Parts: sequence; structure tokens; C-alpha cells
Amino acid sequence: MKITYDLKHVDKNTKARYGFLNTNHGSFETPMFMAVGTQATVKTLSPEELKKVNSAVILCNTYHLWLRPGEDVIAKAGGLHRFMNYDGPILTDSGGFQVFSLVKNKKKEITEEGVHFKSHLDGANLFLTPEKSIQIQNKLDSDIAMSFDECPPASASYEYLKNSIERTLRWAKRGKDAHQNENQSLFGIVQGGAYSDLRSFSAKQTVALNFDGYSIGGVANDGESKEDMYAAIDYSIPYLPEDKPRYLMGVGDPIDIIEGVIRGVDMFDCVLPTRLARHGNAFTRYGKINIRNAQYKEDFEPIEKDCDCYACKHYTKAYIRHLIVANETFGARLLSIHNIRFLISLMEELRKAIQEDTILEYRKDFIRKYNSGGKCEKDQKNNL
Repeated sequence: MKITYDLKHVDKNTKARYGFLNTNHGSFETPMFMAVGTQATVKTLSPEELKKVNSAVILCNTYHLWLRPGEDVIAKAGGLHRFMNYDGPILTDSGGFQVFSLVKNKKKEITEEGVHFKSHLDGANLFLTPEKSIQIQNKLDSDIAMSFDECPPASASYEYLKNSIERTLRWAKRGKDAHQNENQSLFGIVQGGAYSDLRSFSAKQTVALNFDGYSIGGVANDGESKEDMYAAIDYSIPYLPEDKPRYLMGVGDPIDIIEGVIRGVDMFDCVLPTRLARHGNAFTRYGKINIRNAQYKEDFEPIEKDCDCYACKHYTKAYIRHLIVANETFGARLLSIHNIRFLISLMEELRKAIQEDTILEYRKDFIRKYNSGGKCEKDQKNNL
């Protein structure tokens, strides 16, 4: 079936929305955070562990799976769900971001037909078109597929962005025409940098193509300011239909997620929680911490006392620090479990705040603690 979105409540003071995303693999509350499983796996975690942290939709990467093992192998396995043994909903991106990011230092040629570029693995010549991206995703058989778009850098000029948007719209139409998986939904992508007129134009024209959901792209590029990111959301949201899901691509910073939710976004994804974990960093209510720091060598408390994740229930910062310093994979696993659960817990709290019309108060309290550098935590311990 195609996905549907049921809007249940809008916060009375903001555009924050509470609803349900209905998929082939169940119904899930929004707003939601989607863990990223680039190569048909969320790094270091099993599908069973994802379920334990209440993960719902996960994102897999079309570009990487196209290169290996190949979409035909996955199709022969019965599609992504069977291939990776995950019975929850899966979203596949178009491969566009990887084409424009992984090969950013290599020669590529953008034409009306598609993009010529070299593989980041072996330098082989590749050609990806809107039709090819959709055909790959049809074979992967994800619940949600993404349109193939151009991902211009944050530094792109107004004129370049305008031409890029017009090309992306033509690609979106071609991809939609090529889409043949009746059980798979297809999202359109809004671009336009931080220019209000380009965002509104892109949004209106993309909505006119009547996709199953809509994404706001071009908001997690290198060099982009927070102000530009929030402006891009503000300029896009008013033109997106209320009865379809809205997805902010590539955003996983807790404060950015809150700001996106307040502006009316339903879905988020990012590699940040697992990438931070592999470098020894953990999310906490009082900001990120680097577990490698010497202060945690004899810290026999969990990462967060009130966290219900497996890592916090069973292990201490001292032990996890030892694992990270010793380059033991288990340390990255534990931090990944915690970081993903942290963001999913954040979404649970945001959903509750929306239903209670208290999301502005929630944002104020969260940011105060998160930016305190641990001062709020110390004050709390001292009952101040």
C-alpha cells in the first residue's frame, strides 16, 4: 500500500504537528527520527537492537547498495526487508546526495539526462539518471523512495540555484513517470537554498506533481548557517500539504530537530548518532560529552541515569571509556545504542509536548540544559 499520514494535533502556539505515518509495516507516531542504515545496516546495531530502542523507519542508501551488492542481488533476496531481516518500514534515498558529496573532489558532469561521475570505490565511470535511481529503488522495494535531485553546495549562487531547481523539477517528473512499484511511496524534494522565492517556487511546483510526501533538501550542507537552515524550512513549509508527511533531510542535531519540529517537520534522519559514537561521543541532556576524556576514567555512573537504553542500564562511563580507548568495537556499539535511543526519546518527549501545547516551554528548558556545559547537571546534583 502507499503510505498515508493522519494529522492528530497541531500545537496551538507553533506549527508543530503530532500524527501517525501509516506504512506497509505498521503505523508510527510523528514527529520521528529515522536511524540511517547506509549499507543495509545501522552501523554496529542489529535489527533486534533497533526495535528495543523503539526505532521505526530506517533509511538505506541507494547509491551504496547500487554499487554493492547491487539492486538485482537484493531483489533476488526478496527486497531490502528480507535481505537485512528488518520488518519495520524502510526509506531509501535517491543517491543524489552521495553523487554530489562523495565525489565532490572528483570530476563529474551534470547534464539534462543525469550525472556522469566516478565511483568512490574504484574510480569506475558511472551514470545516474532520475529513471535509473527510481528503477534501483523499485527493486530494493523500500516503503518510501526519494526523487533524484541535484544537491547544490550552500555557496551556490542565486542563478545557479534557480537553474538547478528547474532541472530537479524536470528530473522529479521523469522519476515519477518511471516509478512502477505500486506498494512503494515516492517523495518529492524541495530545494532553493535560503532564498524565499526559490523555496516557494520549488515547493509549489513539486507539490503540483502530487507526490506521496515531501522532503526539504539542501539544509545540511557544509558551510550552511543555522539561520539559513531554519529559513529554508520556514520558506518551504507553508506550501506543503497538511495531509502528507514532511521530511527534513540529513538533520540530527537535537536542537535543530526541535527547531524543525516547531516549524512543522514530521521526519528527520542523520548519521550523526552513530558517527559520534564511533569517535567516542555521547549525547546527554547537558550537551555532548567525549567519553575519551580522562575525567571519565573512574566514573562508575551510566552515561545518563534516567536513560532507559541498554548501555545506560548495564554499563558505566568508565567501562565504555576503556572500550573506546582500547579501540574495542563494543564501545562504539554501546554509544550508538545510547545516541540513537537519546534522539528517539527526544522525539517521544516532543510528541507529548505537542499534544499538551507546551513545546515552546520544552524547547526553552531543553536548550538551557543542553547548552549549560554540565552546570545544570551539577546544580541538580547539589539540589540548587
